[in-house]
Amino acid sequence: MDGQRIHEWESRCVEEQPPACIAACPVHLDVRAMLGCARTGDWRGALATLVRAVPFPGIVGRICDAPCEGACRRAEAGGAVRIRALERAALEFGGPRPPPVVGKSLRKVRIAVVGAGLGGLAAAVDLARKGCAVTVFEAAERPLGRLYALGEAALPAQAIDADLAALASLGIDLRCRTPVDAAGLGELAAAFDGVYLGVGAATSGWPNLDRDGEGRIAVDPLTFATSHPKIFAGGSLRRGGAPYSPVASLHDGRYAALSLDRMVQGASLTAHREHQEPFATGLYTDVSGYLPAAPVAPAEPGGGYAADEARAEAERCFPCRCVECVKVCEYLAAHKSYPKRYVREIYNNDCIVLGNHKSNRLSNACSLCGLCEAVCPERLNMGEICLEARRSMVDKGKMPPSYHDFALRDMAFSTGDAFFLARHQPGMAASAAAFFPGCQLSASSPERVEAVYAHLRGALPGGVGLMLGCCGAPAHWSGRSGLFRETCDALAAAWEELGRPRLIAACPTCRRMLETGLPAARVETLWTTLAEVGVPARAAAGVRVAIHDPCAARDDRATQRAVRRLLTQAGASVVEIDAPERTTCCGFGGLASFVDPGLADRTVDRRIARNDADYVTYCAMCRDNFARRGKRAVHVVDLLFGGEGDAAGRPDPGFSRRQENRARLKSRLLRNVWEEPVPETATEPELILSPEVAAALERRLILHEDVRAAIRHAEASGEKIVDARTGRCIAGHRPVAVTYWVEYARQGEAFVVYRAYSHRMRVAKEAPE
Repeated sequence: MDGQRIHEWESRCVEEQPPACIAACPVHLDVRAMLGCARTGDWRGALATLVRAVPFPGIVGRICDAPCEGACRRAEAGGAVRIRALERAALEFGGPRPPPVVGKSLRKVRIAVVGAGLGGLAAAVDLARKGCAVTVFEAAERPLGRLYALGEAALPAQAIDADLAALASLGIDLRCRTPVDAAGLGELAAAFDGVYLGVGAATSGWPNLDRDGEGRIAVDPLTFATSHPKIFAGGSLRRGGAPYSPVASLHDGRYAALSLDRMVQGASLTAHREHQEPFATGLYTDVSGYLPAAPVAPAEPGGGYAADEARAEAERCFPCRCVECVKVCEYLAAHKSYPKRYVREIYNNDCIVLGNHKSNRLSNACSLCGLCEAVCPERLNMGEICLEARRSMVDKGKMPPSYHDFALRDMAFSTGDAFFLARHQPGMAASAAAFFPGCQLSASSPERVEAVYAHLRGALPGGVGLMLGCCGAPAHWSGRSGLFRETCDALAAAWEELGRPRLIAACPTCRRMLETGLPAARVETLWTTLAEVGVPARAAAGVRVAIHDPCAARDDRATQRAVRRLLTQAGASVVEIDAPERTTCCGFGGLASFVDPGLADRTVDRRIARNDADYVTYCAMCRDNFARRGKRAVHVVDLLFGGEGDAAGRPDPGFSRRQENRARLKSRLLRNVWEEPVPETATEPELILSPEVAAALERRLILHEDVRAAIRHAEASGEKIVDARTGRCIAGHRPVAVTYWVEYARQGEAFVVYRAYSHRMRVAKEAPE
């Protein structure tokens, strides 16, 4: 897989983008995590999250200008979450503050901080945590004089004192009544490894530093560097006359500390700082599903929240996430993560040369339906990634054969002599059009295929040919590009023999595969054709159905409209399940049901639970999968061309009957339409199967023909084990890369099957001595 393309796919998943509150916060406090802890009453965890980003939580929790609340998406549904009040609650209910983690520097780095405001002390705290020896010089009698001046009502002195007490544990040397002038600044720069200057918006007094056009000290907006290589500056020196913001001061001090640390280490000052400032997040959050809820009002407004009030307010947080694709897709939800991580996991799995490929199922259980792309704000399609991975696995010989072998053998049946057919309309030497019913509709409703073909022959001028076969979808879905190309080449040759007619595809997947594999052909759907030529009048009068659009028709607006028009004209009352572009897969697409049957069942069950009405669809596999899981469902052709009987109650034919139906359809068409003699097939012995055994065969992908072949081999060769007590026989047969074992007994001319299973192991016979 191409690494550059992987990177592009990863970049389109926005789930790891921060919520708007975090992006708007100058120090990027993880508000989502803090509120997540608060919601569950984990105040210790909430406090730990807070102090990681905010070194002075007691101060900030009372006077922060809270840009996070201005960006909060909850404001669109009742009012922003009171984040600042919850910071204060975390401090009040979180117990003792966790001790700071102090790193060890390889050499003793000495940093001077000039100015003991919030920014200067924040820089001092961060540098001390990194193992630096920090000395703070303050001209006033005590630090944070500006904040003490706010008064007890706004900011109690006790809260400031508590935050300052944390400085002692970090070993910060705080020197008050120690002003630093221009000469002193030069001396500090010479004596210390670095200097942070945060003394207010002085426009003079530092002649040894360059100025900008407005006469202020020139400060790099990203790195906080000045013209002196060891001096960095922030706060009002950088921001000029902007209104004072406590959290902006923290921001300057913390990120200036990052620059000082990088400077003394000789590292790049600019690398990986793209989102250092507040920014507009790319995270998509759909808030439409949330009911408005007003902020919780504390019983004592001046005293802040009580614990239960704080938890209630924290519960108002959504929390902001995208995962729009995970919400609608059983496959994405089953693996308990999101596409950005899945892309990396799939790529890493592809890169393994020796060792276990642990993500093979992740790459192959996707149905390739495209719903993720339809709901993703960045149009990321996990199906593209999974299909690319499958192709790579096939090319490297790393694709587990058990995933797709059965489906590919079923496809081989449909492309072989038993089913494949291409003919002009009887009595015609040319075909203006050719009907391509596909292998699945032919397998599910062969009688309807005959009826539709008869209708088209009478409705369309110029001759309507017929092409029976498979469009190659199983080869495409399984990543076998070469086999898909071979299948399309065979179809193209037959199409050329018919004179290159326009193709009328009954199946939406067939339409897509034919358009891909036969680019020179004009392909349209049966439904747009029928909408033009008409159908039997009022064939579905009084029927009420909920319409399921196949995932392959997700973007085919013309076909969607045509199907609805046909059903309405036929007298049916049609109920929408959801918007056609939001339709889901039935579990068969992408061969997902062969890789993870349980996941496929959950996918179907989720879909059929959406509406109580009988379903109608225009994909045979959708209809049959719904029926398999107990949902009453009909195909559109059942309503337009059906006869008497309960079409919605028709069961899933199963894999064995599907192959038999295809072969019988070809024989009947040759006999009844083209009036050609068809050799009689040999009568096969009857198999007597209990419902439990029949279900087990279907679940284990064992065809009735596989069972018959094993019994024929055993009866002809005598290679079987006979239980003398019961008379039952056990026999194995390996006609392909699979060995089939059957437990059976003869009952007259029939055989009762008690059990059957299969495996890919080879049982070696002991060589004769």
